[in-house]
Amino acid sequence: MTLSLFLHVLSVVVWVGGMFFAYMALRPVAASVLEPPQRLTLWAGVFDKFFPWVWLSVALILATGLHMLTVFGGMAAPLYALAMLGLGVAMMAIFAHVFFSPYKKLKRAVGEQDWKAGGAALGQIRKLIGINLSLGLLTIAVVFVGRALL
Repeated sequence: MTLSLFLHVLSVVVWVGGMFFAYMALRPVAASVLEPPQRLTLWAGVFDKFFPWVWLSVALILATGLHMLTVFGGMAAPLYALAMLGLGVAMMAIFAHVFFSPYKKLKRAVGEQDWKAGGAALGQIRKLIGINLSLGLLTIAVVFVGRALL
């Protein structure tokens, strides 16, 4: 159980922390100092490096979360744990959509130097990562508040 919890929290830190950094620090600076060709190329490269870590994090979060839920008694687990599962699955679905749709469009647009299409794809990614970051922070709050109320 301790190893599962460690890997679970570590994976959440990688994923949610990475989104926080990208959304709150890298995005505003890149938007203010880089022209579209450089900005879109930067983001395609950042996502190329970050998204494999997200996939690993998603796999570990899901595996360790399900393992810990079985220890808690499955669907008889505390409400905060079930809320965490629901929010986490929603986040995973949003990430999968980002990866297979707008991210793919961004990579294609950068390769073809179609900066307008790349900007549109990056705009979609920005909105979806903003939603996922909000869900991730909400999930963390639900867990800490839920545990405190027990």
